[in-house]
Amino acid sequence: MDNKGANREACDAVTLDNLKLRTLPDTVTYRDGLRMARRRVVLTNGIFDLLHTGHLYYLQKARALGDALIVALNSDASTRALKGPARPVQTEEQRAYALGALACVDAVVVFREPRLTAEIRSLRPDVYCKAGDYTLEKLDPGERAALEAVGAQITFLPFLAGFSTTNLIARIKAAGEI
Repeated sequence: MDNKGANREACDAVTLDNLKLRTLPDTVTYRDGLRMARRRVVLTNGIFDLLHTGHLYYLQKARALGDALIVALNSDASTRALKGPARPVQTEEQRAYALGALACVDAVVVFREPRLTAEIRSLRPDVYCKAGDYTLEKLDPGERAALEAVGAQITFLPFLAGFSTTNLIARIKAAGEI
């Protein structure tokens, strides 16, 4: 077995305890408790494949919009469908673990469908936010309708230019060739 295979096996053998990773029903229960306590809940979603400065900036700003931040994380299958067969670089469990380690993230839920519509309807966020590279017109019509139906405020946060996972992967590949 080569080093790459041995490293992958070692990673697969590690159990990542993540108290912030929840099923959708558990996240709904968590959300209901926050609603009863009159806490403002922010929902965002994404792949968050390799956490970088842009992600961290965005997640901290998103959390500042409310009392709790729930991150809906694209599953591995939905990431491949969106980004191609080479992605994600990290598994959904690894990505959820990294997000769960952040103080600004209160809960993580993996979503497996192509769209977040069911999660929006179930979680009924007070605020839904995306980075500024999105606009109201770029939101999926079904997701937008679900957000409007639950009365969520839709917010677009400033986009921190120069930071993207795709660019980071390219830089890592180039650095390996030096």
